[in-house]
Amino acid sequence: MWQSSPPGSIYDHIKVASFSIGPDGLVEQWSSRAAGLFGMTSTEAIGRDPVEAFMPAELRSGGHRRVGEILDGKEWTGLVPFRMPGENGAHGVAEVYVMPSLTARGERAALCIVVDVRALRRIETDLAASQAIFGQSPFGFVLFGTDLAVVRANQRFATVFGGSAEDHRGRTVEDYLPRSEADRLTATLKRVLETGESVTDLQLVGPAPNTTERRHWSMNLYRVHSGAGRPVGIAGLATDVTRRHIAAREAASARRNLALLNEASARIGNSLDLETTARELLDVAVPGFCDLASVDLYQGLLTGEEAAPGSGASAHRDPAGGSAELRRVAHASAVADALPTAVAGSGAPGPDDLPPALGSVHRFPVGSPCAMALRSRRAEDVPGDEMGFVQSTLAVPMVAHDTVVGLVQFSRTKGSEPFGERDRALATELAARAAVCIDNARLYRREHERALILQRSLLPPGDPEAAGLDIACRYLPGNAATEVGGDWFDVIELPGHRTALVVGDVMGRGLRAAVAMGELRTAVRTLALLDLEPAEVLYALDEVARGLGSPGGGERSEGLGGSGGAQWPSRAAQKSREADLSEVYLATCVYAVYDPVTRRCTIANAGHMPPALVEPGRPARLIDVPPGMPLGVGGEPFEEVEVELAENALLTLYTDGLVESRDQSLDAGLDALRSVLTGPQMELEDACDFVLSTLDTQHGEDDIALLMARIQGLPAEAVGDWTLPREPRSVGRARELARGQLLSWDLDDLVVDTTELLVSELVTNALRYGEGEIRLRLLRDRTLVCEVWDAGLVQPRRRRARDTDEGGRGLQLVGLLSAAWGTRRTPRGKTVWFELALPDGEPAAELSVEQLLSMY
Repeated sequence: MWQSSPPGSIYDHIKVASFSIGPDGLVEQWSSRAAGLFGMTSTEAIGRDPVEAFMPAELRSGGHRRVGEILDGKEWTGLVPFRMPGENGAHGVAEVYVMPSLTARGERAALCIVVDVRALRRIETDLAASQAIFGQSPFGFVLFGTDLAVVRANQRFATVFGGSAEDHRGRTVEDYLPRSEADRLTATLKRVLETGESVTDLQLVGPAPNTTERRHWSMNLYRVHSGAGRPVGIAGLATDVTRRHIAAREAASARRNLALLNEASARIGNSLDLETTARELLDVAVPGFCDLASVDLYQGLLTGEEAAPGSGASAHRDPAGGSAELRRVAHASAVADALPTAVAGSGAPGPDDLPPALGSVHRFPVGSPCAMALRSRRAEDVPGDEMGFVQSTLAVPMVAHDTVVGLVQFSRTKGSEPFGERDRALATELAARAAVCIDNARLYRREHERALILQRSLLPPGDPEAAGLDIACRYLPGNAATEVGGDWFDVIELPGHRTALVVGDVMGRGLRAAVAMGELRTAVRTLALLDLEPAEVLYALDEVARGLGSPGGGERSEGLGGSGGAQWPSRAAQKSREADLSEVYLATCVYAVYDPVTRRCTIANAGHMPPALVEPGRPARLIDVPPGMPLGVGGEPFEEVEVELAENALLTLYTDGLVESRDQSLDAGLDALRSVLTGPQMELEDACDFVLSTLDTQHGEDDIALLMARIQGLPAEAVGDWTLPREPRSVGRARELARGQLLSWDLDDLVVDTTELLVSELVTNALRYGEGEIRLRLLRDRTLVCEVWDAGLVQPRRRRARDTDEGGRGLQLVGLLSAAWGTRRTPRGKTVWFELALPDGEPAAELSVEQLLSMY
C-alpha cells in the first residue's frame, strides 16, 4: 500500500539526488534532484562525461581513474568537489556513494547517490545541539506525543522519577501525579496542543517516588512542530521548586507572624479589664493563628487576692497535685460546629475531660499537659481529641514579670497545618504580651480599688445633716474607668449649730491626687475644729499644701536636718518623693461658714469657682468673693466676705468640672449654670440631678463635686439670748433664765437640771476668769447648745483638782455631763460652750462611781 511521506520528513532536508553511468563512462540517467543539485537539466547531462562536466580541471585525472575502477566493479564512497550552479562558479562538496551495476546485456555500469555535504553538516549540528540541550539540561525535560504519552525524557527527569530515560517512554501523567493534579495537567496539555498557547510556571504538587514527601514542581509547556509546521507533541520543562516553595512559605509565615504581633500590640491591652484583655487576645489569634482558643485565668487573680496567684512555688497547684483554681474567661472559634475547645487532658475523653464551660471555675488534673505547662512555665503539646476533630493544640502559660496569671490554649482542627516551632514561639509571644496586659490590669485594679476606698472614705458618708440647712451633694469621677480624682466636698458641724461647707479640687488625677486630697480634707477638718475664721483656715491650709509639694513636708522641715534627732532621707528618696508629689500639691478651695441663727454666711476663696446663690423670686447670681491664689502658691493673704442669706435661698458650691470643658469656655459654663439654677424650685435631691443632667456633664474630662444647701434658719423661738452684768448675782439670774427657757421648750426635768448646773459652772468661770459683760445663749435644734461669751482672751483649761482644792472641778463636771464641750476665740473675746442631747424617750445614763470619783 502506497502512502505519501508526511511533510517535513528527513528527505526534505537532505535532498538525496541520484544518476547512473553507463558502460561507456557517460551519464545514462539523470534524476530531478540531480538537476537541482548540479544545476543541469537531464538534456544537458545525459551522454556527458560526469568528470568533465562537474569536476574542476585539476581534479579530472583522478576522477577518470575512479570512474574506471567503478566500472571494473568496485564500490566507492567519498567526497567529490563540484561547481555549484548560479553561485559565480563556487565549488561545493558532495558525498557520493557509487554502487556497481549491470545492464540488461550484462555490461558493467554504476548507480550514484549524491548528498550535499552542507545539508548533512547542518543536520548533524542541529542533532548535536538538540541532544546537548535535551540530554545535558539540569531540568527535567519531557516530550509528550500527540496522544499525551511520553515520547522522550531526559536523564534528569529519570533521576527524579526513577529508572532510565527509556523506561519512561509511553507513560502518561497519571503515572507521576495524584489524580487531581494529573487531571489538571492533562487538561493543560490538551489546551496547549489545541491552541498552541504556551503555559509558564504551572504549579504541580505530588510525592516523589517511593516516599510520602510532598514535592512542588513548576512546569513550562509549549507545542512542538515539524519542519512543515505540523504539531508533533508538547515539550515540557519541569523544575523542582520545593525549596523555593518552603522558603516562600516560611517568608509568608514570618510576615504573617510579624503582622499578627503588630496587630496584637495594637489590639491587646486597650482595656484595663481582665476579661476584656483575654477576649482581645482571642480576637487576634482566631482565625489568624488558630481555629479554636480559650483563656483561663487564676481565680485568685480575678477575686482580687493580694498575693499573685502564680508567683509562689506552689501557687500554681492544689494540694492534690493539680493546678490551682482557674476560671474560663474567654473562648473563640472560627469553626461553626467546633467543640468548645481542645480537650484539656490526654487519652480517651471522659466526663471529667469535657472542656470547662465559659465562666466556670475548674482545675487541670495532675499530670495533664495544661497543669504541666503552668508548673514548668513552658508551652506544652496537648493530644488531639479522639474523634479527630482537633489535630493540634498548644497549652501556653501566661507569664508576666515572673508571675503566671493563667493559661491560653490554641487549637487547630483537622485540615489545618499542625503547629511547628515557629508557631510555638509565636504562641508564647502572644501569651506573654497578653499576660503583661492582664498583669497590668490586675495591678491597676488593685491600686484603683485602694484609691477608690481611700477617696470614698474621705467623702462625707450618706446625706450630710446640718442645723438650718437642707443639703444634697454629688460626686462624679471624670473617667468612669478610674473613678479616682482630687475633687472633694465636706460638711463640718461647728459649735453653736454653725456649719462649714467646703469644696476643693486638687490638680491632677489618680492615687496621688486622692492622697493629696485626703491630706487637705483632714487638715480642713482639723482647722475647722479650732473654729478659725474662713480666711484663717485657708491661710493655714495653704501652708499645709505647700508642705505637700516638697520632700519632708515643706520648707519648715529643713531645720530638722541638723538636729540629730531624726534621719534625713537619702537624696534618691527625696527626688523620688518630690517626683511623686510635685504634680498634685496645687489645689483650689472655697470655705464657707453658715450661722443658722443669723442666717449669715462667711466665705473665703482660694482660686476656686465662685459660689452661686439663688434667692426666692430672683435670678441666680455668683457671689462676688475675692478669688485669692490657689493653695500651695503661698505668700498671699485671703479675704472673706459675709453674706446674709434669705430663707429658702439656694447656695451652690461646685468644682470646675461642672462648668468647663474642651468644648465649652468657662464663661459659657457659668452662664449655663446660672440659667439652670434659675429654673423652677424643686426638691434638693432632684435639683442636684437636674443640674448634672441639664449641663451635660458626661464629657469625662474632669471630676465633678456638687454641694447644694437650701437655707432654713433657726426660728426665733428656738433661740434664747441674754446679756448679763458682770456681778455675782448674774450666776443665779443665768440659772433662772435657762430654766425658764427650757421649760418653755417642754424639756424634761433631767435636761433642765443638768443644763442649769452646767450654765452655773460656765457663768461662774466667766465671772472669775473673764472680762467684760457676759452673754448667755441657748439654741435648740437637733441638740441643745449652750454658749457663754465674755471679753477675756484666756482660754479655759480643764485640769485635775487636788484633794484639798475647794474648786477647779467645774470643767470636769461639764465634760462628764455634756455630750461635747469646747471653747473658741471670737473677735472680741472667747466663747465656752457645751452640747446636750435632746431626750428621745430613753432614760439618760447616770454617771458611774468611777466617773464621779475621777473628779476628786
